[in-house]
Amino acid sequence: MKNYCLLILSCLFFSPAVAGVDYQVVPLPKDIHMAKDDPFLLDASCLVVCTSTDEQMQQNVRFLQTYIQEQTGFSLPLTDKMPKITKKGPKVITLQVNPKITNAEGYRLTVHPKRGVTIEGGSPRGVFYGVQTLRKSLAGVSTMEAQTLPVSLPAVTITDEPRFGYRAMHLDVCRHFFSVDQVKEYIDILALHGMNTFHWHLTDDQGWRIESKKYPRLHMIGSQRRHTVIGRNSGLFDDTPHGGYYTQQQLRDVVSYAAERCITVIPEVELPGHALAILAAYPELGCIGGPYEVEPTWGVFDDILCAGNDKVFELLSGVMDEVAAIFPSHYINIGGDEAPKTRWKQCPKCQRRIREQGIKGGGGLSAEAKLQGYFTNRMEKYINSLGRSIIGWDEIMEGDISQSATVLCWRGIEHGIKAAHEGHDVIMAPTAYCYFDYYQLAEDKHWNKPLLIGGYVPLEKIYSYEPAPDSLDEATRRHIIGVQANIWTEYIAWRSLLLYQMLPRAAALSEVQWVSPAKKDFADFRRRLSPLLGIYRQQGYIYCAADTGEK
Repeated sequence: MKNYCLLILSCLFFSPAVAGVDYQVVPLPKDIHMAKDDPFLLDASCLVVCTSTDEQMQQNVRFLQTYIQEQTGFSLPLTDKMPKITKKGPKVITLQVNPKITNAEGYRLTVHPKRGVTIEGGSPRGVFYGVQTLRKSLAGVSTMEAQTLPVSLPAVTITDEPRFGYRAMHLDVCRHFFSVDQVKEYIDILALHGMNTFHWHLTDDQGWRIESKKYPRLHMIGSQRRHTVIGRNSGLFDDTPHGGYYTQQQLRDVVSYAAERCITVIPEVELPGHALAILAAYPELGCIGGPYEVEPTWGVFDDILCAGNDKVFELLSGVMDEVAAIFPSHYINIGGDEAPKTRWKQCPKCQRRIREQGIKGGGGLSAEAKLQGYFTNRMEKYINSLGRSIIGWDEIMEGDISQSATVLCWRGIEHGIKAAHEGHDVIMAPTAYCYFDYYQLAEDKHWNKPLLIGGYVPLEKIYSYEPAPDSLDEATRRHIIGVQANIWTEYIAWRSLLLYQMLPRAAALSEVQWVSPAKKDFADFRRRLSPLLGIYRQQGYIYCAADTGEK
């Protein structure tokens, strides 16, 4: 027993550093070159050095200080002057932009025993991703040990850049409303996983979530439904009003919060379908004039915006003015999916519009189907006049649309490939790989899983997805600009279930977005996932542990 106690004391007082630093993080960096030098010993005496006054760089410093304190307990001070590096110190972590790094989101993270840690980026965004990699590398460090001993960072040079420029997740807040704080937490998780775009689905049949100064009935009436169906359209209702909307100030606050984390928020305003919340507020904009209500059930509905009524375009143009003033994103998503033409076939105004525009059916599409192309093009021209571009779900391809429209592929990979062949930029989000509202556990393994919409998208299947296969020609592959996962919330009403559906599948998605196919290996990914799960637990994120290797 005496020898055993001496061994423990020896480890406590003579061990040079704390173990637990691992650069094999998620997403896996492009190149990790381990050096033969001694490690750098990080302790509470270390300084953070940033000579730039750029606001994003200063924000990167604040993030770095927060992350290091969370992982090690060290509260590191900032200096804006580079100290002279000598054998006796001081120890430094340096953040800087390096114009020689050609990818704006690329970074280089260097650890040297004397020069300390240097994180360089092609822009402040690249520095941000380097900071995230350091954060995740420290995830195995015990805070209690770090307060007693320095943290050993092995000497290394990491160079990295993302495979795709558009890396996104989507959140539907219409079927069930989520608070500003919950949305910010969602954005934090995107940042942790190296994503740069938050697609915010803000309008649908079941709720309108944007405060409108020009058309206040949209949020006063369209944001509230009187009750919600129980289960899968059972015909039974919960008799509980559900609703909510974000003020314009709250929307701007979320946009600013995301921007600090190098994330662009893309708003979605659905048109011409999924518009019952609009019609409940302004029934004169429908083909039959109502009555309409904010929809309490799930599905696709015949009542859509009237394509023959110019007041529809007047309202939508006014809404887009407000949206463009709030969201600085290059893109505005206009939806375009699941818009039945039942009412248009019977509507005198829509039929008159077809005749006036000389729209003819053909190529397997009716004149009414091609009328949606007129609707899309008219709105695109207005959005273009605001200095923005449109994204639409892949149904917009069924009309004669401008090549400048970006297509969000969801119904199947073939729709995205077709759009790319035709010269459209494409974002891949096929249901088979990218719908995180689907189950992640097989039914025979988890009989008591929560009620969800259906489907089955396990962790390994997401990881296996290849959005731009070598079988495509180079010109087509260039048009596939990114990958996105979607979370629709018909059956997801609570933070815990939202996070459970998201994690750790967002980690698998991040490797699809960042890592070249040749470097992907699911078994290795599962091993590297462990420190990231530690961050989930530290931050209080609920996640599905079934396929992670955890017991």
